[in-house]
Amino acid sequence: MVELHSDSHGGAHHVLTVRGALTSMVELQSCPIDTGIVPCFRCFQPVLIHVQLLWELMLLGEPLVMVLALTSCLAPLRYCCDFRPYFTIHDSEFKEFTTRTQAPPSIIVGVTNPFFIKTLQHWPHILRVGELRMAGELPKQVKVKKPAKLKTLDTKPGIYTSYKTFLHKDKTLIKRLLKGMQRKRPSEVQSALLRRHLLELTQSFIIPLEHYMASLMPLQRAITPWKNPPQIRPFCQEDFMKSLEHAGPQLTCVLKGDWLGLYRRFFKSPNFDGWFRQRHREMTQKLEALHLEAICEADIVAWMKDKSEVEIVDLVLKLREKLVSPSLPCTVSLYIDTIIGSLPEDLQAVLHHP
Repeated sequence: MVELHSDSHGGAHHVLTVRGALTSMVELQSCPIDTGIVPCFRCFQPVLIHVQLLWELMLLGEPLVMVLALTSCLAPLRYCCDFRPYFTIHDSEFKEFTTRTQAPPSIIVGVTNPFFIKTLQHWPHILRVGELRMAGELPKQVKVKKPAKLKTLDTKPGIYTSYKTFLHKDKTLIKRLLKGMQRKRPSEVQSALLRRHLLELTQSFIIPLEHYMASLMPLQRAITPWKNPPQIRPFCQEDFMKSLEHAGPQLTCVLKGDWLGLYRRFFKSPNFDGWFRQRHREMTQKLEALHLEAICEADIVAWMKDKSEVEIVDLVLKLREKLVSPSLPCTVSLYIDTIIGSLPEDLQAVLHHP
C-alpha cells in the first residue's frame, strides 16, 4: 500500500502494501519510477539497519507495502509475485485485499490513500518510510515494532512486523553506510554500495540452487537420435538441502544464520515456483536442441534400411513437430526430404501435401 502526502518541498511519501505467504504494508518516500535504477539508498535511509529483513520478505514473497525499491532488491532473481503500484478503493479486488476472513495473496499493493493504513492494519508486515530528509540531515534509524503498535494517524517512518529474520545482520555494511551518511557521501555511491550488497546476497543464495538444478540435467551421452530425449530428474528438496553442507551459500557469503530454514521457506514462495519453472523450461529447450543435434549427426540412410514404413512416417511426423523451434538446424528439413524420398510415391504425396 502506498500513501501519498504532499509536503512543503514538493516531495511525497508513499505507503505500499504487499500480500503473499506473509502480508505486509509499507509507507515509503516517493521515488522516481521512470528511471532504470531506483535510488534504493534514499528510499531505505531510515530503515538501513533492517534492509536484510526487507530482502528476506521479498525473497519469500511476503505481502509487504512498498514499491520499486523493494522489488528491485532481489536482482538478478526475478520477483514473481503480483505487483500493484497504484491501488485504490475503486479497484475490483479492494474487498478481497482488505478482508480479514482470509489470508491475503502474494502481492505488492501501492496506494495513495491514508484510509488504507487502517484498512490494511491486519497485514503482517508494514513498512513506512517518511519524507526525504534535507541534505545534511541524518535520519534516525527506526526499530522494528509489532503490527499492533501501528497508529493510524502516525506518519513517522517505521517497520511493523512479527517476522523473525533467518540471517544475522551485516553490521559491517550498516556501519559503512551510516558513516557514509555522516561524511555526506553522495547518495548515488551509497545506493551502489547497497545494491552491490543485495546483489551478492541474492547470488550467494541462488548459486547453490543453480548448481543443484544443473546436476538434474541428463548426460549428453544418454541422448540418442532415434529415441525421445531423457527426462530431467525431479527436484528433490531434501537432496538439495544435503548438498548445502559442502556447496552452500557459506562458500560465498560471510553472513551467519539459519540458511536451511530460509531455503525451506523459499520453497513455499511464488518466487521459487517462478525460478524453477523458468530453469526447467530452459533445460528442456537445451535437451531438445541436443537431441536435434544428435539427429543431424546420425546416418539417416543407414537407419532407414531395416525400418518399416510406419516407423519412417512416424519419424517424419515427429521431426515436423520440431520445425516450430526457432533453433532447429536447417539440416533437419533436408533430413525430412531425404526420408520422404525413400517412401513409395503414394506416401510421398500424402506427406508432401500441405
